Amino acid sequence: MQALLNVIATMELPATEAERLFHGRGGLHPGCEQWVLDYFAPVWLLTSFKPVSDEELAALQAALSARWQQIAPEQAFNLVFQCRSEGRAETRVLAGAVPEPHVVSEDCARFRIHVLKGQNHGLFLDMAEGRRWVREHVAARQRVKVLNLFAYTCAFSVVALQAGARQVLNLDMSQGALTIGQQNHQLNGISSGASFLAHDIFSTWGKISRGGPYELIIVDPPSYQKGSFVATKDYARLMRRLPDLLVPGGHALLCLNAPELGLAFLQDQMHALAPELQFVERVANPAVFADVSEERSLKVLVYRAPELAQA
Repeated sequence: MQALLNVIATMELPATEAERLFHGRGGLHPGCEQWVLDYFAPVWLLTSFKPVSDEELAALQAALSARWQQIAPEQAFNLVFQCRSEGRAETRVLAGAVPEPHVVSEDCARFRIHVLKGQNHGLFLDMAEGRRWVREHVAARQRVKVLNLFAYTCAFSVVALQAGARQVLNLDMSQGALTIGQQNHQLNGISSGASFLAHDIFSTWGKISRGGPYELIIVDPPSYQKGSFVATKDYARLMRRLPDLLVPGGHALLCLNAPELGLAFLQDQMHALAPELQFVERVANPAVFADVSEERSLKVLVYRAPELAQA
């Protein structure tokens, strides 16, 4: 874990309220693949994907506490540790406390965070550039209608509406996640323009189609969620629908966070199932999420529907 200790020893005050400081999962720090260090102001979140000894944990806590005292002596030190092993997560507060409600800001948007519950904390840090792309894309076009599939806590919806979207339809199977999404809209003073449907997407195509067509469709599913979505068999079912749901010249943002599935998984299927949609670009991931292989890292791809033919 020396690479993590080195990062802690030299880190500066975090530049934002929500960011990753160390990404061992990317494989660029041999011996530290199990470790992740995130900052959700004012709380540090240390995660291990393997069991750790009390001695290792104490050494990391001491190093982080000492460095925090150096760079932010007037701020309280709050540390949460989560161990994820064999499909389970054990979470505990090691120092300080976690505010309730816990709210962080990113690019002028505010989001509720829950570091003590579950393995997802309300805001996916690796998707920061995807959210920035949506903000810039919508701001350049204004008044667009957006379909946000697998909306989770609706961060994409918040930034789209802040940027000038006319309407956003948020769909997710989890009513709990959508409730937090509604709270996120309220946090940002957004009282209109968003709708929320807690439905299985594959049994809701009628409502989705009637709400369209859309200028922007965001598809950000889990890679594997039993009973909900399995990328290897279900992503294709979404791709087939995209051409009919997009306006001419509309865009689709396709996301996939599955290390075992490379870029070709999305691109080859899109070529076969929605050949009329043109690949535009791959949105870069935040630098801290660098991986030994870009094929393993988060994939965020932009596609565009053809414009109407000129008479």
